[in-house]
Amino acid sequence: MGGKMGKLTRKEFVAGAMAAFTAPAAFAAKGEKAMKEIELEKLPYAEDALAPVISANTVSFHYGKHHAGYVKTLNGLIAGTKYEGLPLVEIVRAASADGNAAVFNNAAQTWNHTFYWNTLAPEGKGGAPSAALVQAVEAAFGSLEACKAALADAAVKRFGSGWAWLIAEGGKLAVVSTPNAETPIVRPGVTPLAVVDVWEHAYYLDWQNRRADHVKDVIGRLFSWKAISDRFTAV
Repeated sequence: MGGKMGKLTRKEFVAGAMAAFTAPAAFAAKGEKAMKEIELEKLPYAEDALAPVISANTVSFHYGKHHAGYVKTLNGLIAGTKYEGLPLVEIVRAASADGNAAVFNNAAQTWNHTFYWNTLAPEGKGGAPSAALVQAVEAAFGSLEACKAALADAAVKRFGSGWAWLIAEGGKLAVVSTPNAETPIVRPGVTPLAVVDVWEHAYYLDWQNRRADHVKDVIGRLFSWKAISDRFTAV
């Protein structure tokens, strides 16, 4: 060692050791915060739980490839931008307002798919609609069966790829459909309650071109009316 450097005092030694110990931890914490990404939410059931209406094979591709792909692409697009670190729903709305099609499409499809998986439940485990939801459904459609028919009609008639939604707006229920990645959450005052995915990857492995049959069974056999009722209660 050079003669100009004296010995460290005990106080200086402890201070240096503490700095060396804490600096990497602080840096890691900062890096962890900066690198926070949108996550692929876990399915609320096993991949084969929706069979035979939606096979495990379809869920594997739909969730594991398409949905996961949107999440991965979105994280790449928003890294280092003003969208990074925002909640997913805020990214969707901000990208829509900005006209940022790439971010919007991947963020909206990430949100739409998560909402879709949580609209469904294994057959026989979806529960019944609450009394409040039934009352609102009857006011808007006349009956629960008429509501299902309206939603199925919107899903079947959606040209090309897209979604059919049961929504609440201004205290009333309605059925709407959206193309591609479009989603009702960009409209102020609109609360989605249920959705049917009619992109071909949602059903073609199991149903081929029989979209109407697929839609009928999804609504009639897989809807989680408990989840739908809980969403309506929260409006």
